[in-house]
Amino acid sequence: MAASDPVSPDIVSLGEPMVEFNQIDPSAPSFLQGFGGDTSNAAIAAARQGARVGYVTRIGADTFGDLLLDLWARENVDTQGVARDPTAHTAVYFVTHGPNGHAFSYLRAGSAASRMTPQELPLNLIRQCKWLHVSGISQAISASACDSVFTAIRTAREAGARVSFDSNLRLRLWPLDRARAVIRETVGMSDLFLPSIDDARELSGLSDPDAILDWCFEADARAVVLKLGSEGAIHATPQTRERIAGNRVRAVDATGAGDCFAGALLARLVAGDPLAEAVRYANAAAALTTTGFGAVAPIPTAERVRSFLAQAQGAST
Repeated sequence: MAASDPVSPDIVSLGEPMVEFNQIDPSAPSFLQGFGGDTSNAAIAAARQGARVGYVTRIGADTFGDLLLDLWARENVDTQGVARDPTAHTAVYFVTHGPNGHAFSYLRAGSAASRMTPQELPLNLIRQCKWLHVSGISQAISASACDSVFTAIRTAREAGARVSFDSNLRLRLWPLDRARAVIRETVGMSDLFLPSIDDARELSGLSDPDAILDWCFEADARAVVLKLGSEGAIHATPQTRERIAGNRVRAVDATGAGDCFAGALLARLVAGDPLAEAVRYANAAAALTTTGFGAVAPIPTAERVRSFLAQAQGAST
């Protein structure tokens, strides 16, 4: 769907987009320019699976903002909910790689997205979607952005839309006590909670996946998909739990894998898949995105995901 398409997006994602510089060779001072921002990554992942997707944010009236608009146009992400701020910059981050995996350095303080306010949200766009996707990062970048997330959630739910929430805990952005309080409150307002195992352990103080799921439901979660990285995922409701195994790939960069998982999952839910089947699909999409560098470039298309799943099924029979 092009930005001018009058059909409303089925999925609306809200948050902070970023321009990425990823060090593809740890021994060399060179960086590959790409794109990031968790909810933007998720929006692009959903669009590559064929979903109608829109994005809500603020970007600077700068070159990096221009690059993001060009990106969303290429990826068929509706940008009617994107505002430009001539007095603030578009956020940037750097990814470096070492023995302990990838590390992030951010230039995001005072970004245009952090200046989002509830009063400026495109509420009609949010009211018309089927799923609203938000994250803990969207809440952590500023108090006004946090208020905007809560307003968007209430607006979506009042209109009958469902809410997907990825914790995406970033303790560089806010203290743990505040993160725990805000995220726990948001879990109870959401229809689908998507924490990583690392986030969930930090937030709950627990380590066992079943105990973590109990904690999620004590926080009034309706449904949870606990992302286990290369080990797969567990999808659960208060009545049921099922573990989906991971997929074997040659991973080189896990940047954005959880965001790809979220976008692919929502795309399949919008298409009518049961949660278990949507999780299997999202698991495969997330695995594939780790086989290339950057948060956006390696996100697979639906054709590639289906081919990968068919090959995996054939190998297991």
